[in-house]
Amino acid sequence: MRDYTVIIPTLNAAEGIDALLDALVAQTLPPHEIVVVDSASEDGTLDRARAHAGVRAMEISRRAFDHGGTRDMAVRGCETPAVVLMTQDALPMDPGCMAALLRPLEDPAVAAVCGRQVARRDARAREKAVRAFRYPAESAVWGSDDIPRLGVRAYLLSDVCAAYRRSAYLAVGGFERPIETNEDMLIASDFLKVGYRLAYAADARVWHSHDFTLREEYARNRRIGAFIARYADRLEGLSAADEGLRMVKRVSAELLRQGRVIEWIGFGCNCLARALGNRAGRRRAHG
Repeated sequence: MRDYTVIIPTLNAAEGIDALLDALVAQTLPPHEIVVVDSASEDGTLDRARAHAGVRAMEISRRAFDHGGTRDMAVRGCETPAVVLMTQDALPMDPGCMAALLRPLEDPAVAAVCGRQVARRDARAREKAVRAFRYPAESAVWGSDDIPRLGVRAYLLSDVCAAYRRSAYLAVGGFERPIETNEDMLIASDFLKVGYRLAYAADARVWHSHDFTLREEYARNRRIGAFIARYADRLEGLSAADEGLRMVKRVSAELLRQGRVIEWIGFGCNCLARALGNRAGRRRAHG
């Protein structure tokens, strides 16, 4: 599938938007169109985006932004058979990224593909280890029969960099809306339930990482905890606890192997913030 549109929601993205748009245009398989949906940025993001050829930039109010609804509006406004969703802080690592991301969609049974996130070179050691655990070097394709084996990983689909078959997207009704977070994980469950397959393209690599404070990590996982509790029936009641424990063990072992004791301690604090936030979110969802 070679004809695709890239959709990028933005908010005050002036610092990195030029590099991202330039990298997309320079792909060996360039997009038919790039759609930037800007939430009333105050740093000139919209003007920067409009200065690039092949970019359709639109503005919405900040209040109107919704993780599912805004992306759904953009997807429904496209005409290409495939759409690639990206975030403003992701950056293709090489010119072959988009071609690699779209390749699994050549199989008509595959509804969506997730790319591989690699921590930026200046990221903390613990963030690099977390990304390496979550986004390994091996590609995969799976269906609903694999859910018992994969657990929560069966819903691996991140709109940091993901390609969707537009017809499959429309067939399941698109993203949940409104929704605070994880619209990608929820539609992954919808795809699997109706018989589609999902794919992970390890060779479709983007630079992407965070350096969240403990407060930010807590707030983020509070939203995730509420999401998992609220949509437990659509996620077949799966818990992310086992996957979380595997991550803690793997990342801790890697940091200690590297002799990064301070990073290991920081990772422990980070995990505590995640756990507390997740618990608080679940309690909020249950009223």
